[in-house]
Amino acid sequence: MTPTPTAATLLETVERETGPSPEWTVLWLHGLGADGNDFAPIVPELTRPQWPSVRFVFPHAPVRAVTINNGVRMRAWYDIRDFNLASRADMDGVNESVTQIDALIERERERGIPAERVILGGFSQGGAVTLAAALRRETPLAGFVALSTYLPSTPVAADVPEAARRQPAFVGHGTHDPVVPFRAGQHSSSVLREMGFEVEWHAYAMAHQVCPDELAHLAAWFSQRFKSR
Repeated sequence: MTPTPTAATLLETVERETGPSPEWTVLWLHGLGADGNDFAPIVPELTRPQWPSVRFVFPHAPVRAVTINNGVRMRAWYDIRDFNLASRADMDGVNESVTQIDALIERERERGIPAERVILGGFSQGGAVTLAAALRRETPLAGFVALSTYLPSTPVAADVPEAARRQPAFVGHGTHDPVVPFRAGQHSSSVLREMGFEVEWHAYAMAHQVCPDELAHLAAWFSQRFKSR
């Protein structure tokens, strides 16, 4: 049984608010070895003047030993055991991180922003946890974003709540990605569509990174989410 998120499980976060009294939250998960500061600088580039006030929350992943990096301890959402995508993710770590993200979503509700005005996103390893969390949501979020990432396990359609399928997704990947193969992003997008998710998919001529075109497309996607409420 998944433990109920409590205050004791809350991760430390970096926060940026685009205005007073935020009406929306974007909860963003960094990649392996980074921390919550990694994507905070994109807020001014991503934000548009017509948007409502948004609270961007960038949590720090726990520090843990990472097998493929010779057991060196670093910030990671889960252990990476080998380079084979089929067995790369330690699912116990993924599940632990999903519980911690659910706790942060619950904190946003307590701060006045319900799940339907929360967008969950992540890059690379953070994107994998985003996908795992989104596919389990009994209460749908406003949407989720998965950049340069992959599904950490193969979802079983019967296990995906119907409410979760109402969450739109933005999925982007670099065609020259040497860390998470491009085909993994394509496959993840296809699986989501097959399961009934509305997916906006983009491919970019880049490596394991984000680029200005991706941020522009993502900003337009965010604008659509904000308009729909």
